[in-house]
Amino acid sequence: MTITLTINGRERKFEVDPGEKLLEVLRREGYMSVKKGCGTGDCGACAILLNGRSVNSCLMFAAKADGGEILTVEGLATGEILHPVQTAFLAEGAVQCGYCTPGMVMSTVDLLTRNPDPTEREIREALSGNLCRCTGYVKQIRAVQRAAELMKDGEPRV
Repeated sequence: MTITLTINGRERKFEVDPGEKLLEVLRREGYMSVKKGCGTGDCGACAILLNGRSVNSCLMFAAKADGGEILTVEGLATGEILHPVQTAFLAEGAVQCGYCTPGMVMSTVDLLTRNPDPTEREIREALSGNLCRCTGYVKQIRAVQRAAELMKDGEPRV
């Protein structure tokens, strides 16, 4: 079947199998920031924004996303200029091995779009679907707080 998706601002058509997951389509099409982790929606490595909300692409059939607007990490930067969330994650050293980072970044973009001044508890809740084996989440929480400050100071929002 043919589906149409707008990915990172660019409309594209794809041939997909009815049972194919969105994660598989995105990876096949070169969106390598969308990581395959658990395949059961428990780790958040495959998180993307679909119509402005964070979703685990491993759980969604590609056909269900037909007509949707998807944002991946590849679509966050403007040329060489990183998105404030990316800048904050780098500045706080919240990248470790990097496997969970794209999902955490996308969850953070979702959070800060909906709530520009989250409490630590709200940050922890927003990141609770993203598992990291390298850290205790301290750096990631600081990164979200820093990103919120950067975005308050006039940095662009998605």
